[in-house]
Amino acid sequence: QVQLVESGGGLVQAGGSLRLSCAASGRTFSRYAMGWFRQTPGKEREFVAAIRWSGDRTWYADSVKGRFTISRDNAKNTVYLQMNSVKPEDTAVYYCAARLADFGPYEYWGQGAQVTVSS
Repeated sequence: QVQLVESGGGLVQAGGSLRLSCAASGRTFSRYAMGWFRQTPGKEREFVAAIRWSGDRTWYADSVKGRFTISRDNAKNTVYLQMNSVKPEDTAVYYCAARLADFGPYEYWGQGAQVTVSS
């Protein structure tokens, strides 16, 4: 069982930066691939970024490529999402998620963190 808690959300101006953190419980965090997703009202949850358990491989949605960076610190049981050059369309609730495999459905989800980008 893995519990995930996001933090670092808030209000930021367009063009600014924000870093989200996701702290995981349990001693097996390093075995899990991690992902970030986001959702706005009335829309499906969408993929943002993912990182392999070892941290040596990452994936990004086209909409954030070159602006967002996912990373992890297995010693701290934490995964990060560095958001640079944010845009109003990045406004959403951001969720982190965990799964044992590099592909397939995510098994565990956090409660979400609101990110609001003002123009």
